[in-house]
Amino acid sequence: MGGFDLDSFLNTYRRYFKLIRLDKPVGILLLMWPTLWALFIASQGFPDVGILIIFVLGVIFMRSAGCIVNDIIDMNFDKDVSRTKDRMLVNKRVSLQEAVILLVGFLAVSASLLFSLNSQTVGLALGALVLTLTYPFFKRFFLFPQAILGIAFGFGILMAFSEITGVIEPVAWTLFIANFFWAVAYDTVYALSDIEDDKRIGLKSSAITLGKNVRLGIYTFQSIFLLLMIAPVVVMKTGIVYGFFWFLAALYSYYLLKNLSLPAVSYQSLFQKNQRVGAILFLGIFLDFGIQF
Repeated sequence: MGGFDLDSFLNTYRRYFKLIRLDKPVGILLLMWPTLWALFIASQGFPDVGILIIFVLGVIFMRSAGCIVNDIIDMNFDKDVSRTKDRMLVNKRVSLQEAVILLVGFLAVSASLLFSLNSQTVGLALGALVLTLTYPFFKRFFLFPQAILGIAFGFGILMAFSEITGVIEPVAWTLFIANFFWAVAYDTVYALSDIEDDKRIGLKSSAITLGKNVRLGIYTFQSIFLLLMIAPVVVMKTGIVYGFFWFLAALYSYYLLKNLSLPAVSYQSLFQKNQRVGAILFLGIFLDFGIQF
């Protein structure tokens, strides 16, 4: 009998980790922060631990499923894009069959989390699933596919309010719309990394559609996001702590947007750093409600 091959075991799972982007967790964080904003605001403080765990796991599992769906659908395009040509399905380090099995597994585990949630929240989760499964197709024909992503990335906000308060309150819709503009802003920055490859192979993106006005568009989207994110002040204990952190988030956004115009700018780096804006805002929400803990 052969011994256990640790290297082979690690290499196998390393391939899967790369497939679902666990080596690049920024996508999880961009989904996580808005969900956490909503959970704490809807709960007016620290949410129920069980609900918190369900939503955190749901974000991780659905983000992982989304990555697999995207790679399966875009497999024939990714090989012609410099940034994605080494993805696991393209270089055949993970087979299509393995990817499908993993996808079904993540969807099944995600579905199991829904059993303890109310029917309205489950319905919202199904809506998020539809957008997750169809989003990659929009890049073929829709001039602004980032808008679809912006909608998909906000469902955690609506689900949090639905589950905790039973009602999607006005502040929830404000957070949802704010997050929509934030997602369009950072994903347009992301799209700038691939703009030449996307033009060549015929894919659509907001970066291509906006053309020479792309930077103005990003500035506008990020500004609308920040203005709308003033709204949580109305449900805070004092609003002063959150207001201070909102100001820090605005300053950091200005820093990122200023770098967008540099000649040697790394669009991927700016995209990844944008999640810190969400983290700063969450810290403000957490500490402001912390007055009540």
